[in-house]
Amino acid sequence: MLTIHKSGMQTTVQDLGRTGFQKYGVVASGAMDPYALRIANLLVGNEEKAAALEITLMGPSIHFNEDHVISICGGDLTPQLDGKTIGNWRALNAAKEQTLTFGKPRSGSRCYLAIAGGIAVPEVMGSRSTYMRAGLGGYQGRAVESGDQLVIGETNADQKSAARGKSWFVPPPSYSSAPVIRVIKGRQFEAFSEASRRHFLSETFTVNPQSDRMGYRLDGSRLTLAAAQEMISEAVAFGSIQVPADGNPIILMADRQTTGGYPKIAEVITVDLPLISQLKPGDHLRFNEVSIEEAQRLLKLQEKKINCLKRAIALKKEETG
Repeated sequence: MLTIHKSGMQTTVQDLGRTGFQKYGVVASGAMDPYALRIANLLVGNEEKAAALEITLMGPSIHFNEDHVISICGGDLTPQLDGKTIGNWRALNAAKEQTLTFGKPRSGSRCYLAIAGGIAVPEVMGSRSTYMRAGLGGYQGRAVESGDQLVIGETNADQKSAARGKSWFVPPPSYSSAPVIRVIKGRQFEAFSEASRRHFLSETFTVNPQSDRMGYRLDGSRLTLAAAQEMISEAVAFGSIQVPADGNPIILMADRQTTGGYPKIAEVITVDLPLISQLKPGDHLRFNEVSIEEAQRLLKLQEKKINCLKRAIALKKEETG
């Protein structure tokens, strides 16, 4: 069991999201940086989709009531155990009565605390993810608060031996406060004026302070359609870039709605979603168009790397018995 001493800015239970229910209007939610969550879980011997804590900017203070194997992946929020700085992107032991705290962010804005056994909150529609706007899932449908106690699931032999592989280090993505984000054309890309298409793919945008888990609002050149038109609402995805009437694009994120009626100028490719998710208000980004084939190639390469990590961890466990 874990005890939350201080809640931090926003700390929620998340997994890989609530799938299969968007056709009923149910928001998927899940980790903003799914790659970091997957790696954190693998390092402690969990399934990739196990529930972990998503920690945003100002981290919580967490007391361990028992010995645990943990991993922290994602942005570097300077985690410390009993005041001693610990590394990210590796498995390590957190002993009974130790306290995990976080300091000033060095890079990125979110990290994921995975614990061997996973966080054992009830599943809602097949997921433990928190959707705060509806009070759905996670820990009582909300961010954790001071005094909350989270139950950890039982560990198996593989998870108990995960700390033996704590020397494993997984290189993090190239998080940046000014990334170049790769996109493919959206369904309505050609409906935008030539100037707007050019501005979108050449100019720098700034993350607006009104951004959240539902969407990142961007400030920059105003994007307009070549001619006024009405749209029928259609499905949207994690990474869809909509442009409302004010001309400022919105990148839809983990807590996005299920459909939208604004024109979509582009879609962020899957492998670059973590780079978006680690941005904070005031950060900058630019867009670069790639083909669908290139987006698929990059995704296959990412999955190949994850599978290589799985095999390497499995071999390490066999060697250490």
